[in-house]
Amino acid sequence: MILVVDSGSSKSDWKLELPDSDPISFSTNGLNPFFVNEKEITRVIKEIPEIIPYADEVTELYFFGAGCITPDRREMVSNALTPLFENAYIAVENDLFGSALATCGNKKGYVATLGTGSDLSFFDGEELMASHNGNGYVLGDEGSGAYFGKKLLRLFLYGRMPKDLNEKFAVKYRINKEVVIKNVYQKERPNAFLASFAPFMSDNITHPFIIDLVKGGFEEFVQASILTYADYTQYECHFVGSIAYSFDLLLREVCETHQIKVGTILKSPINELFNAVLERESNSLLSL
Repeated sequence: MILVVDSGSSKSDWKLELPDSDPISFSTNGLNPFFVNEKEITRVIKEIPEIIPYADEVTELYFFGAGCITPDRREMVSNALTPLFENAYIAVENDLFGSALATCGNKKGYVATLGTGSDLSFFDGEELMASHNGNGYVLGDEGSGAYFGKKLLRLFLYGRMPKDLNEKFAVKYRINKEVVIKNVYQKERPNAFLASFAPFMSDNITHPFIIDLVKGGFEEFVQASILTYADYTQYECHFVGSIAYSFDLLLREVCETHQIKVGTILKSPINELFNAVLERESNSLLSL
């Protein structure tokens, strides 16, 4: 049995192959090893009711996760998975590689994540090239949920949001500076906290101020990432993540101004990723 996981900072999507029925799917909190430790990852997994009956039967586990960009972070996740999936071969890769498999298949192209965080790289049909973006919610993550959440909070706390939006924001979230400071600087998952305010943009997407905010964030992402590649006009650029999916029309509009060929836009890649993993597994068996 094969288990595939696509994990972001806010949410993880799981899909498990079953021998005599359709695959089962479920979700948990995000398991980014930069924000949760090994014990917390293990705790979350052990509390997943859907997986407990099948844990010993899983023979292959493919985990594609945000934050799994260095050997030590991938090892942390692998060590957390091992106690429950004792009979499984475990492979841990970063989420951008999973997004590439889900969108590019075996074709060359650019792939971007625009969810809680953001990143971009080039996929050559087999391997993902090293990314020079995705510097995290403090130094980068342009156009991401955390980026937009930080923008909204700053505007609200500084009193620079239009009056009508300011009133809606105050009623919806009922927060103050003390709450924000505590969640950003003292609690776990500060990027997920920031990203939790991004849905406010969806609720008010027809407001000119929000339209300008979203387009400005996408423009900053394009300038900081896609346009840094000399051949970006030669290949499609695929997008994965809730921000890309929720504001796809504005994203396409910004990309069009730079002659960027937009390919697939997925909210979550888990279904396509699951199929891609099964296909690759089948092809590897055929080639033995």
